[in-house]
Amino acid sequence: MHSDRGSQYASGTYRQLLKAHGFVGSMSRKGDCWDNAVAESFFASLKKERVQWKHYQTRADAQQDILDYIAMFYNSQRLHSYLGYTSPSQYEAAMLEMKKAA
Repeated sequence: MHSDRGSQYASGTYRQLLKAHGFVGSMSRKGDCWDNAVAESFFASLKKERVQWKHYQTRADAQQDILDYIAMFYNSQRLHSYLGYTSPSQYEAAMLEMKKAA
């Protein structure tokens, strides 16, 4: 279970809870502000592009809508600047082609 360096995550009580459930705790180094950047970027996109103005009737509706967003849009159609403005699916396919050619 990865967390930031907040005192609540360093407490003995929290570490015991993790251990009781079979988790191993980890923290980033002090001053490593980029540690959660990828996850934070994804959740910001999810919020802005999909869930911010929605009102789901049930948890299952929310789960299905978010799954659709990830599988049908975020990974297959949404262009990612980090990947040269291609979708993750396009990028992965291109990498597989490069491996076959090598």
